[in-house]
Amino acid sequence: QVQLVESGGGLVQAGDSLRLACVASGGTLAGYGMGWFRQAPGKEREFVAAISWRGDRTYYADSVKERFTISRDNSKAMYLQMYTLKPEDTALYCCAADMLGGGEQRAAEYESWGQGTQVTVSS
Repeated sequence: QVQLVESGGGLVQAGDSLRLACVASGGTLAGYGMGWFRQAPGKEREFVAAISWRGDRTYYADSVKERFTISRDNSKAMYLQMYTLKPEDTALYCCAADMLGGGEQRAAEYESWGQGTQVTVSS
């Protein structure tokens, strides 16, 4: 397993942008498929975006397509660029690593999780 640390969350207004980052603490992300998930208070955790270990495949939830972009520096970090944020994007955003490298949409496929970074979007 790899230790993951997220950063970049904050309080913004609707329509603003944010860039989240996920890095491996004391290790590398090389070879891992990576994903972003979010959980709002009182709601189930939901898939946001995923990227394969080589970065050649990306996947998005319908709710964030055309607004969010996932990318990676391969071994160093993974990012989630979020544009045109909406109040319904408010949640704790967590990154996750999948040893098989595919970039999966199911949380159960991921072995390592970060603690998360809070994103709050005001209307």
